Amino acid sequence: MSTAARAHDSSGQGSDESGGQLQGQGKSGGTQRFLDAIERLGNKVPHPALIFLALIIGVIVLSHVLHLTGASVTTDVGEPGSVPAVPDYEGGTTVPGYPHPPTGAVPDYHLERETITANSLLTGDGIRFIFTTAVQNFNDFGVVAVILVAMIGVGVAEEAGLIAALIRTMVKVAPRGAITFIIVLLGGISSVASDAGYLVLIPLGAAAFVSLGRHPLAGIAAAYASVSAAFFVNVLITPADGIITEVTNETIGLVAPGVTLNVTQNFFFSTASLVFCALVMTWVTERLLEPRLGRWDSSEAAEEAPAETVQTDEEVALQSRGLRMSLIWTLVAVVVVTLLTALPDAPLRNPETGEIFGSSPFMSSLLFIISMLFLAAGLGYGRGAQTLTGSTNVINAIVKTFNGLGGLIFLMLLIAQFIAYFNYSNISKLAATGLADLLESANIGALALLVGFILLVAVIDLIMPGVIPKWAILAPIFIPLFYRLGIAPQTVIAAYRVGDGPMNVITPLMVYLPFIVLVCQRYERRSGLGTVVSMMIPYTAIVLVTWIIFFVVWYLVGIPWGPGAPVHLN
Repeated sequence: MSTAARAHDSSGQGSDESGGQLQGQGKSGGTQRFLDAIERLGNKVPHPALIFLALIIGVIVLSHVLHLTGASVTTDVGEPGSVPAVPDYEGGTTVPGYPHPPTGAVPDYHLERETITANSLLTGDGIRFIFTTAVQNFNDFGVVAVILVAMIGVGVAEEAGLIAALIRTMVKVAPRGAITFIIVLLGGISSVASDAGYLVLIPLGAAAFVSLGRHPLAGIAAAYASVSAAFFVNVLITPADGIITEVTNETIGLVAPGVTLNVTQNFFFSTASLVFCALVMTWVTERLLEPRLGRWDSSEAAEEAPAETVQTDEEVALQSRGLRMSLIWTLVAVVVVTLLTALPDAPLRNPETGEIFGSSPFMSSLLFIISMLFLAAGLGYGRGAQTLTGSTNVINAIVKTFNGLGGLIFLMLLIAQFIAYFNYSNISKLAATGLADLLESANIGALALLVGFILLVAVIDLIMPGVIPKWAILAPIFIPLFYRLGIAPQTVIAAYRVGDGPMNVITPLMVYLPFIVLVCQRYERRSGLGTVVSMMIPYTAIVLVTWIIFFVVWYLVGIPWGPGAPVHLN
């Protein structure tokens, strides 16, 4: 499964026939009954594509009901005032072209009272909209292009084996006393290519703990928590960042057509959150989980293959050569980007102001640049380690990555239609305005609303772990709502990051849960689904609570979420 597929898939039911039915060492009584109920509920959740089909039908029907009932709201809307036009013609012709504002002019906005009504998708105009815009809706949905461009570099790096090699090397050279923190930090970073995080780091975490005389299940739990509970934070710009940004920009237009975000809107918060969560998960592992597990009895281990296949000397040599070549190719790519950006009048600077950050070609192309850096690193590793030899194999690696995105692209097609219908119907404006008026009259503070939003996302994550499907449903409602209440879109995304991760490690819908149960059974034959979930509950509870506190402090201090992304609306 590719990175993007992991980021957006919530169809895995997590009910493997072996681990799911085993009597593990998990807690019994009320806790076990609660987990069993969650598992039964989760197994009944349909495929995300079916969920969005149902949502599309629901929007169509609801739009007509609201239209028939005459639903409407009256609100103040900012309208641009007149701006002096500058003629763009020579001579004294009396037929000028369309007037336009002078360069740099910002019109004065004034409030006008406007009545918003529901547009039905079952009237003549609505039906014509459905039939005539289906292709254009998908064509205008920039998320698909973002996915394809981002996955070129990441897919080649993963297929070449670079991500797995980096994880192996860093675990091997990590200081003995810092091994837990290193594994957790690596797990967070590996979410850029999550297959490697789950399939390589989790077995390696167990093996590393065994080599140090520690309990292997603690290593599995630490690695699993790091890859999953903090999935949507990273020190790198990931494909999920690009997709979330594009979906957000689609919905900001409902209330602020001229406002757009870039992929760095949460970079500072994401980086700091990764380190913070790594420290918290390290503490949970060493102070809570390991004392509870006690000393590992090796006689409990299964007799099957070890958790991590031992590399031959030849494989180690090829891996080392591949890493050296990867570093060289990456440095060359960085030098090229630096020359295109840092020199005076460089093409990636803003041609008018000369700035690099903010409004510049460099920032607009950041996701493409990162993808190309991954591509260079992957090509260098593949050449050095002989895992990608020849241009045909490189193309095949990209094609293989794209092949794995078929289901996701179909899901994006449905999401594009859902957002378009949602926008056309004005349901989002009616809901956002009505809820905003209600919340304003209730005098609930912005911070309390954001904390409530985090908890809502956490609850939804139990039955829909995918990052993108959740956001595609929540963004059209909450981005306009919070924007009307004066809360910046980047602040809402930061809150979404906090709520999205911690529940991932206990939901039965996690697609890698059966694999993790099997890895546990290599070291303790009696392990089952209850074993894994009972180990992970402390991570979920403590990470969620402490991360919310971290978010609240960040918000109150007013640190920007990323470059040019303040906490509050200007």
